Amino acid sequence: MSDRARAFELWQRAYELQEAGNLDGAIRLYQASIAECPTAEAHTFLGWTYSYQRRWDEAIAECKRAIACDPDFGNPYNDIGVYLMELGRDEEAVPWLERAAVARRYEPRHFPHINLARIYERKGDIVAAVRELALALKHVPEDDQLWVRFRRAQAKVN
Repeated sequence: MSDRARAFELWQRAYELQEAGNLDGAIRLYQASIAECPTAEAHTFLGWTYSYQRRWDEAIAECKRAIACDPDFGNPYNDIGVYLMELGRDEEAVPWLERAAVARRYEPRHFPHINLARIYERKGDIVAAVRELALALKHVPEDDQLWVRFRRAQAKVN
């Protein structure tokens, strides 16, 4: 088995542990995956696991390592933005979320727009929030809850 295949197998097992709530076990396996063959996904998911433990600095550091592995992978940009929002650092979060929105390799594309809308709503910039929600809806037009949120925000503008 190649290093990359072994790393992927470890990453999958780590994700299963994370989903089952075994965060320490997931962390160990994500770290083992990275030791085998560093990938943007493993670093991002390790950061995500750290975020479950509110270990924000470590989560952000892992996302930056993910970006170093693959600058086109959008997830770590969005995740850094979210972690900064959790820390009350909305202004710092904006450029990270904007980068996620235009990343070449990123799913789900609507997340950074929703997160930017949250920031703009908190700042009282409802027009910008409506713009971001409209962009999010282009990616998930079937999301009924997002439509409700969009219409509520739009009503505040009118």
